[in-house]
Amino acid sequence: MSIGLERKKELIAEFATKAGDTGSADVQIAVLTERIRNLTEHMQSHKKDFHSRRGLLMMVGQRRRLLDYVKRKDMSRYESLLKRLELRR
Repeated sequence: MSIGLERKKELIAEFATKAGDTGSADVQIAVLTERIRNLTEHMQSHKKDFHSRRGLLMMVGQRRRLLDYVKRKDMSRYESLLKRLELRR
C-alpha cells in the first residue's frame, strides 16, 4: 500500500523544482498520486476495507487541495503537472 523508499526518491528527483526540494507542492502531489494508485489497487481486491477507504478519500482530498493551490499560483505549472501525472480534471 505504501510506496518504497526507492520509488519515493525517484519521484522527488523527477518532480523537484530545485536541488534538495522535497516539500514543494509538485513533489507532494506526485507522492500522493503514487500512494493513491497503490491504495486503489488494494481496494479493488479488498472491497470491505473501510478503514483504508477512509484513508484513500483523505489522500484524494489532500491532493485536490494541493492541485487547487498550484492552479491558483501558476496555471501552466498546473497543466503540465496534470499531463505528467496523467490525471484528469
